[in-house]
Amino acid sequence: MTLVLAEWAKLLTTKVGYWLVLVAALMAGGFTALFTAFAGEQGGPGGPGIPAVGSGGFAVLVASIPSQVVVIAVVLGVIGTTQEYRHRTATPTFLVTPRRGRVVVAKLVAYAVAGLALAVAAVAATVLVATVYGGARGGAPDWSGDALGVLLRSGLALVVYTVIGVGVGALVRNQVGAVVGSLVYLFVVEPIIRSVPAISDAYQYLPGGALEAMTATLQGPDLLTAWQGGLLLLGYGLVAAVLGTVLAVRRDVV
Repeated sequence: MTLVLAEWAKLLTTKVGYWLVLVAALMAGGFTALFTAFAGEQGGPGGPGIPAVGSGGFAVLVASIPSQVVVIAVVLGVIGTTQEYRHRTATPTFLVTPRRGRVVVAKLVAYAVAGLALAVAAVAATVLVATVYGGARGGAPDWSGDALGVLLRSGLALVVYTVIGVGVGALVRNQVGAVVGSLVYLFVVEPIIRSVPAISDAYQYLPGGALEAMTATLQGPDLLTAWQGGLLLLGYGLVAAVLGTVLAVRRDVV
């Protein structure tokens, strides 16, 4: 617990964590405002468009918006590990606590809680904007039933992606490399796999496919069920945690 408190002290005494939470809230609120502004309009050729405000489809669609800021959660987790190597504090940290596994576990716990704070901010921004703006347009979303389930799963996904980010940071250690690599994977690799028919079936088993299964609201390739996607994403989080712990214990500090 002392190590967890130390990690929180590191996070709370620097500005980066606050900025990331703020960016996540602004992104979620901005996307919600954009979706609400165009709700009820026809989509492009062959597209279904966005459901009208006040409808159940609109509520479910908007409830999935917090999951669209997982990139911020990944960056938060990556920074939690790589900052030790970037600022050359890994050596004194591991000297004070020679059992490195405890240090990594403390980071995982601390940043899971930080991911929860980020999730709360994103979900709150989504609910606030959708309720106020949607109400102004004639129909605030009903935050119950399917919409509530999607909203909760979207928040959970942000926590899991934060843990994945900690594991990625332990694997790569270079902060710029870890952040850039994560961005390339999220915005280039997975979309390519999703859009190429020959390999699109594999998408449902990737983190992005698991996330989309948890909050599926758009047309796309075949996906797992919501609970299967949730278990798969949790599995990725556990694998990232285990790999991060093992690598931190076995590798030299450079």
